[in-house]
Order: sequence, then structure tokens, then C-alpha cells
Amino acid sequence: MTIIRQNTPFETAEEKKIFWETSSQIMAQALLRLYPDVKFAIGPAIDNGFYYDIDLGQRLTDADLSQIEDEMRRIVREDLPIVCRPVTRMEALGEAVAKNQPYKIEIINSLPQDAQLTFFDDGEFSDLRVGPLLERTSQVRAFKLMSIAGAYWRGSEKNKMLQRIYGISFPKPSMLDEYLQNLVEAKRRDHRKIGREMDLFMFPAEGPGFPLYLPKGMVIRNELMSFWKELHSEKKYNEIRTPIILNEDLWHTSGHWDHYKEHMYFTDIDGDAYAIKPMNCPGALLAYKRRMYSYRDMPVRLSELGHVHRHEPSGSLHGLMRVREFTQDDAHIFMLPEQVKGELKDIIKLIDDIYSVFGFSYKVVLATRPQNAIGSAEDWTRAQDALKEAVEDLGIEYDIAPGGGAFYGPKLDFHLRDCIGRTWQCGTVQLDFQMPQRFDLTYTGADGEKHRPVMIHRTVFGSIERFMGVLIEHFEGKLPLWLAPVQVKIISVSEKHNETAWKLADEIEAAGLRTEVDARNEKTGYKVREAILARDSYIIVVGEKEATSDMLTVRSSKAGDMGEFPKTEFIAMLQKEIAEKAL
Repeated sequence: MTIIRQNTPFETAEEKKIFWETSSQIMAQALLRLYPDVKFAIGPAIDNGFYYDIDLGQRLTDADLSQIEDEMRRIVREDLPIVCRPVTRMEALGEAVAKNQPYKIEIINSLPQDAQLTFFDDGEFSDLRVGPLLERTSQVRAFKLMSIAGAYWRGSEKNKMLQRIYGISFPKPSMLDEYLQNLVEAKRRDHRKIGREMDLFMFPAEGPGFPLYLPKGMVIRNELMSFWKELHSEKKYNEIRTPIILNEDLWHTSGHWDHYKEHMYFTDIDGDAYAIKPMNCPGALLAYKRRMYSYRDMPVRLSELGHVHRHEPSGSLHGLMRVREFTQDDAHIFMLPEQVKGELKDIIKLIDDIYSVFGFSYKVVLATRPQNAIGSAEDWTRAQDALKEAVEDLGIEYDIAPGGGAFYGPKLDFHLRDCIGRTWQCGTVQLDFQMPQRFDLTYTGADGEKHRPVMIHRTVFGSIERFMGVLIEHFEGKLPLWLAPVQVKIISVSEKHNETAWKLADEIEAAGLRTEVDARNEKTGYKVREAILARDSYIIVVGEKEATSDMLTVRSSKAGDMGEFPKTEFIAMLQKEIAEKAL
């Protein structure tokens, strides 16, 4: 008899991880039933689902995925108990050798000698996992295997290419249906497709992962940066600009050389080693250290729209969402210890104010000390407690991501939720006791002695690139008017109406609106369709009537046909929409 549990927990990030780890285990069991010679590498939960890397003598196809799904359904119907079984290192190696699983042997041998090892058993199948997992296979009620990709073992091109099977699963079929529908919607909203249609940016073959902004894309980018600069000026931030290339010694001092080197680019200048910055913080530390501050100067808020470069594997690149070159909207705040909570709360309020302009809701995740952390446990506890107190004082709910902090400090990550329910990690607030120590930063206290400041690293957009990508997908390219590259598209019906079209454009541009005229010798319907595809905010067709009156027939990219407006009323309406940053 199959027992179906109706209320499998699936709310928090940890509950989803357990669910997807279990799904990966079931997929591996199905693979072994169908392909007894399969060799298993790793099969973790990821942000959206799970995967398993396998070594198999044949290349799997989409048809094979259907067969694997069928076998997974049989395993679910069997309602097998899933049992955690602690084992010694020798027992784990013995089982991996007996089952001819070379990748598991390598994993076991790479673990610390005192590592706690566990197998999870269901039916005839056992898998080496950290856990925890669900109690029974029947709790995974709805799933779909999404795709097959290549993946080098341990991410190194020197190793064998494995096959990676991606999947997604949910406790209820209705949740899977909704997810698949959202995938169709996400494909329609893909910022890479819309970016081409709107002529915003491109990724030339000569620079994979390095975006090339086109004129209309630069309009959006510049509007975002102007908005950001204005708000930060109001909040008493002082803008700086730090060098893109800095000496290698600096990156040893900051710790990036030991903890982030594989993501960095390097060059030689006059025989000395330099690095292209992957982060802006070391430059901000140098800016602070140039002079001696007093406690009366604190907090010192340094903001920067900093240009950074990071080496990302080619397989992880994804339009503007994951690039190798981007602009971080950084700020680094140096403060007295007693100012930490107040400053954190002000930053969180600023982030909330900015996100509300775009209509975004968000969730907050507290990421705690990672394995490669620098600094004392006491410093980390103080920093984590300060972040907790700040969000709790503001009444904000948060999840915890154990081990997800930066190597120098814990952080609050802000995950934006878009119109189809996806989340995107954008803003972050990192509390840091380590960098001020490593750079020997001080200030003069009220007692006349030198003291160590506390440092906050923070972004709101995260990066201009990713935030633009999120905005394009969230609004399907139909951006709020203040961001739109073309706010008014004027289309002339024929050549004899071109003069009227250009004159109207001059009047609208004089009112501060971005205007474009399409006076090509093409059919009017064709030009209107192109303007719609380009997501031009408002479209006005100029013919005989417009040449002899001040009435304009208006079409909106969001509302469709809007009817007729007097010219002055139309211009005033758009000016108000821009001034209010209306959605």
C-alpha cells in the first residue's frame, strides 16, 4: 500500500534543499535500475531543483529522460523508507569499491579524516550523502527531468566530461504545473531576447561574458545610475572612484589572493604583478587610510559605481545575469562600534526605499560563517548578532543560509521577487571586522587614543547589469517611463507628413522627453509593429489630422490604444508619469 504524505514541508530554503536532495537520490536509484554500470559523481540540490553528474557508456537523450522519470514514479509508488546509516571511513570505502564507484572513492578520500560519513538507504539502493533527507520516497509526488548537459568532474577541464541531469520536483502536482507554466513565461520574458528586440546590448563573439551596451541600453543604465547617485547624495554618501588595476600585494593584504584568486585576472606592469579588481573594497580601504579620522567624523560613507572583472566559467554565463565585467553599486561605511546597529537599519531602509520604486518585494537571507572564514569566532558571532538585531528591530522576517557568508564577514542578502515568482539575489549588506584589522585602519577616539573602526560593505542593485536584466524580464521590456529608452515614438504616415512629425518631435523633446521619429518609406502598420516590438512607451501616428490639429492619437506599450489627447495634455501626462516614477 502506497502512503502519500500530503503535508511535506516545502517552505524554507532548508526544507526545499532536503526535498531536492531526496529527489536526486530517487533519480540516482532509477538510473542504477536502468543502467547497472552507471558511475555516480555528485548529486546536490541547487537553487531551483537538483542534478546528478554521472559517467555512463552511452549518451543520454530526451527520450531516455522519459524512461528515467517512469522508473522514478515506480520508486515513489513503492513508498520505500529512507534510512540514514552512519558508517566509518573504511566501511564507506569498502562499499564504494564493492559497487565499482570510482568517483565516490575519490570523494571519500578527499574528505577530512574526522569527517562524519553517512549512507542513505532506500530499498536496494544506497548513496553517500550529508543529509538529511525525507523519510519515504512517496513524499516526492511531482517531478520532471529538465535537461542534460556536460560537466567536467570537479569543474576542471583536465578531468573527464560527465553527463549532468537536471531535475525539478515538488510535493504537489499543481506546484509542478505552475512551475512549468512559469518557465514558458520566463522564456517569453528572457532579457536576452528582449534586449535584441529593443536593441539594448550585445555580447560580441570577441568578448564572451563582456556586455557591449548600445545607445538605448545606455539610456537605461545612465538613468539607473543617476537615480542611485541622487539618493546617495541625499543620504550623505561621498562618491569615490578606485583604480581597476592594483598591485598584487594589496590582494594579499585583503585576503582575496588566498580566497578568490581563481576568479581574478592578472597582468604585469613594469615587471611587477598586478590584478584587475574583482571587488571594490580594497580601493575604498585605501581611500579611508589616506588620512586620520576622528570619532567626530564617523560614520564615513564612501560610495562607488565600481567597474569590476571576475572570471566566470563559460558554462555559467547568462546574458546580463552572469557576466565577467560589471558595475557594482558599492558603498563602504566605516563607523564606531556603537553606530553599527543604527547604520545597518538605515541601510536596510534605503534598500527598501529603492526597491519600492520598482515595485519589488523581496526576502532577506542571513548568510553565516563559511568554512574558509578569516578572523576569530568571537568577531563572527558579534557580526552575525548585529545583523540579526537590525532586521529583527525592523520587523523583517529572514531565512538563514548556514556557511553562506563572505570569507571576511556574515551578510544579509536581498532576493528580489519578480512578477512570475522567481527570486534574484541583488542587494547585500556585509558586516566586516576583518578588513579594518588587515589594513590597520584606525580613528582617534574621544580619549585621544587610536581605535579600530567597523566596516560595512553594501550594494543595492548588486550590479547594474543584473538589475537591468531583472527589470527587463520583470516588466517584459515595458519599462517605467522614466527608464524607457524611447518614451515617444512618432511615426509619419507618408513622406509628406515627415515635416509635421519632426516638428512634433522637437516640441516633445523640448519638454524633456526622449523622442524618436520613424520617417522611413515603409507601410504604417509595419512601422507600428516594429515600435511595439521595440517596447517604445508611447506611439503617435502622424497623418492628415495631426497636421491640421493639436489632437494626438496615442497608443501605449502597456495599455494599448488610448484614444485622442490634446498635445499639451499628453505632454503634461508624461511629465507627471516621469516625475512620479510611476510603474
